[in-house]
Amino acid sequence: MSASSNQLSDFKKQQKNGPAVATIGTGAPIGVKTAVQTVGKRGPILLQDINYIDEMAHFDRERIPERVVHAKGAGAFGYFEVTHDITKYCGAKIFEKVGKRTPIAVRFSTVGGESGSADTVRDPRGFAVKFYTDDGVWDLVGNNTPIFFIRDPILFPSFVHTQKRNPQTHLKDPDMFWDFVTLRPESTHQIMYLFGDRGIPNGYRYMNGFGSHTFKMVNEKGEAVYCKFHYKTAQGIQNLDVKKADDLSGSDPDYSIRDLYDAIARGDHPVYNMFIQVMTFDEAERYKWNPFDVTKVWSHKDYPLIPVGRLVLDRNPNNYFAEVEQIAFCPSHLVPGIEASPDKMLQGRLFSYTDTHRHRLGANYLQLPVNCPYRVSVKNFQRDGPLCFNDNQGGAPNYYPNSFGGPEPSQRTRDLQGPYKLSGEVYRYDSGDEDNFSQPALFWNNVLDDAARKRLVSNIAGHIVNAKEFIQERAIKNFSQVSDVFGQQLREAINLKRSAKM
Repeated sequence: MSASSNQLSDFKKQQKNGPAVATIGTGAPIGVKTAVQTVGKRGPILLQDINYIDEMAHFDRERIPERVVHAKGAGAFGYFEVTHDITKYCGAKIFEKVGKRTPIAVRFSTVGGESGSADTVRDPRGFAVKFYTDDGVWDLVGNNTPIFFIRDPILFPSFVHTQKRNPQTHLKDPDMFWDFVTLRPESTHQIMYLFGDRGIPNGYRYMNGFGSHTFKMVNEKGEAVYCKFHYKTAQGIQNLDVKKADDLSGSDPDYSIRDLYDAIARGDHPVYNMFIQVMTFDEAERYKWNPFDVTKVWSHKDYPLIPVGRLVLDRNPNNYFAEVEQIAFCPSHLVPGIEASPDKMLQGRLFSYTDTHRHRLGANYLQLPVNCPYRVSVKNFQRDGPLCFNDNQGGAPNYYPNSFGGPEPSQRTRDLQGPYKLSGEVYRYDSGDEDNFSQPALFWNNVLDDAARKRLVSNIAGHIVNAKEFIQERAIKNFSQVSDVFGQQLREAINLKRSAKM
């Protein structure tokens, strides 16, 4: 094998005394590398977790100026219209009456590749929506998959590194990807989704979108429920087969951007219907799966989709850099009536996205026209910083409390953001050995037909055949826990692919 494909193995051979002790940036050794500190096993993470802050803050600054992930994307603008009343669940102004329209911006993207990569690679697609509401900006930052590869945010930088280039060879390395995901079997569900038919959508108009995480909704009475957000494409699901996708990667690497732009330009405006799933707090305590685990879905049979409204995209960006490259989505951009849940991955993203944008765009990134909450007037005590290009709030006091007419907190927001109880011992709970295979088994047995199973096996085999044999064996073992047939078919497919390469 070539030196580039053997780089990781050569590095391992050089470690005569075994792996070094892992540390944070200050050199302090790390006791647990696979979990963040939480209040109880399902509770939120803590700001005192210096391991996580060290890991994520450095990760957010690794690339300049390109986005670390979701580097290549397409943007469009339009509106969200409420079609069904959900005020019994949520007091957010965006949902206050049927027929209400709210301006939106949407950015679709590939996840792992650089800005110059092809649109038709096998990769999750970002589906991020910015709602310019009467209460400020609400960002719902998700993907075209209802699940994700990992459930603990401390692993996110490592996972993304496996999607990028080998730090020595500067080449994509299948050993990196398959080594990581087979060592973290919670990724099995997402891997099956990614290597299935929907792993290469036919552009951005023909795929669904998901908030992916669990969120909390609070109504005007202060009553709260947990929820998940879904967008269903009104154009219908369409996917590309492997050969067509490969051909387009060479002949039209900007296929998805071009398709979206041209469709809107000719008046064929994409539409996506929004739905929610709702779970009470009591149901969350008793549900058969952890409802805050982003590697799992909520059964639609247990929690049916509830229609909410529709997203219509009817305007292309006037300038790509100003309105797409500089748009900044953050899960922490929430509005009264919509809050975070204890979902660990969501909790980690609340910090990392805002930190990323302050690094990438500057402390005043929310003053950029595409990011500013232009339907409300921002009144706070933040001042100055680079690229402050509004009036810097004039002569208003920049401290609180004050006696000179500065802004005061909102009673309505206080009512919607009431107290809630937490309990549990603070610890780094490693979730790697939790239930990783029951939902993938349901996906294999109940969602896929025989033809789709064959394509899934073939797609995985075609990629993993380039990884080391011991990693292939680990993958076969993991997929065999989904189904013995799955594991056996994958072994046979890998052997065929290997023979064809000889």
